[in-house]
Amino acid sequence: MQSAAVWMLALLLLPTGTVTAQTAQKPPIARTDRVAPSPAVAIAVPSAPSALPATQALFDGYVRANKMPGIVAAIGSGDLPVTYPAAGRIADEATAPAAGPDSLWRIYSMTKPITGIAAMILIQDGKLRLDQPISDIFPAFARMRVLTSPDTSLDSVPAKTPITVRHLLTHTAGLGYNVVSRGPLLQQYEQKGILPGTYNSDVEEVVRPTRPTSLSAFADRVATLPLIAEPGTQWSYSIGLDVLAAVIEKASGMPFEQFVQTRLFDPLKMTSSYWTVPAAQAGRLSTSYNFDGDVREPMDPGATSVWLQPPSFPYGGAGLVTSAHDYDRFLHMLADEGTLDGARVLTPATVRLAMSNLLPAGVPFGAVTPSVDGKPGVPEAGFGAGGAISLIDGPGGFPAKGTYGWPGAAGTFAFVDPVRKLRVTVMVNYFPGGKYPLRPDIDRSLQQDLASLRPASPAPPAPR
Repeated sequence: MQSAAVWMLALLLLPTGTVTAQTAQKPPIARTDRVAPSPAVAIAVPSAPSALPATQALFDGYVRANKMPGIVAAIGSGDLPVTYPAAGRIADEATAPAAGPDSLWRIYSMTKPITGIAAMILIQDGKLRLDQPISDIFPAFARMRVLTSPDTSLDSVPAKTPITVRHLLTHTAGLGYNVVSRGPLLQQYEQKGILPGTYNSDVEEVVRPTRPTSLSAFADRVATLPLIAEPGTQWSYSIGLDVLAAVIEKASGMPFEQFVQTRLFDPLKMTSSYWTVPAAQAGRLSTSYNFDGDVREPMDPGATSVWLQPPSFPYGGAGLVTSAHDYDRFLHMLADEGTLDGARVLTPATVRLAMSNLLPAGVPFGAVTPSVDGKPGVPEAGFGAGGAISLIDGPGGFPAKGTYGWPGAAGTFAFVDPVRKLRVTVMVNYFPGGKYPLRPDIDRSLQQDLASLRPASPAPPAPR
């Protein structure tokens, strides 16, 4: 199935900043309404539009330059009030609502940390083990095979190592992904409907007939496909978190989306996080856009979005729509080691484990695409429960070692810095997500803002 629709489905699942020469060639799409185109103490971040002036100026400049219709961030530290710098609207129309804390955005791969933390809840409950073979849950995975030449052939040999929960959490299971696989294996993924993601109604019409209709059927179908590498030997971006959603569903004894709702969204009061956006909330849903050069084209208008209809099954790797406010609630729980507003979701030990480097011994974190700027991997990072982990301090100590997070295909990103207790969520919706250097720009603006907000040293006592 070599179609523009499938190509775009592949593109939308890539995290921010991973567009390569191979993926940068855009297919034609319907064009309507073109628009030119040392642990620190918690830092007080007051809730006011000018609380973070450098970051607010950055956002204003992006919108003023017409680089995006709108943008919003949720930035918090400790238990101090959250601030929500924002600019523009959730769509290009002059009547569209302003972007704000409760606007709804497609977060794509930012779903992966939520699925990873859901699995950690079951590990804490004793219903899963980190190094448990998933064939205990889905017996079809007991007889996997490994390709001998993944890019060119389907020739394979029996796998020597079982796929484990750890492997699914860290993209080391040897599974493929339609966004990075090539050749005959990619064709197999497309033919069998291993396309766990949503783009717009046109793409959905093409891919839905081939896609499995339940998580269990999805997992069983994945088990019939060969692996690109021996489990536990290589980091390769994958459908691992989508398969993990199926494991969570079986191990918990309840539908995956119900488990996430009951054990995460409800106790954290994440009231604007959806696998299917209710019709009554369509007015809050942003429009997603595609850039053709510097021309911005609507791909999925909020009012008629495909996300208003139930998906084939809940995609654990790319399935959520949520708000900046809600995602901050998730990060705040992690920053507070498993609790928020009196509700305990995880123990501190489980949070620390989830936000540690869980990669198998000797396996480095690789790049989403085979090479980034000629480098085969990302040695300064590891990988935890569905998200990357900083193994060293960033420039000027920002972000700090131990920072955990992951981006989404449409430009969104979020991370929690456990040293500063700092949480950052940024929401936009356009493809490619790496069109602009949003993450490094915001890192710089936040460093500038937070430097000015550091508490002053206490004054010496007055002489007596």
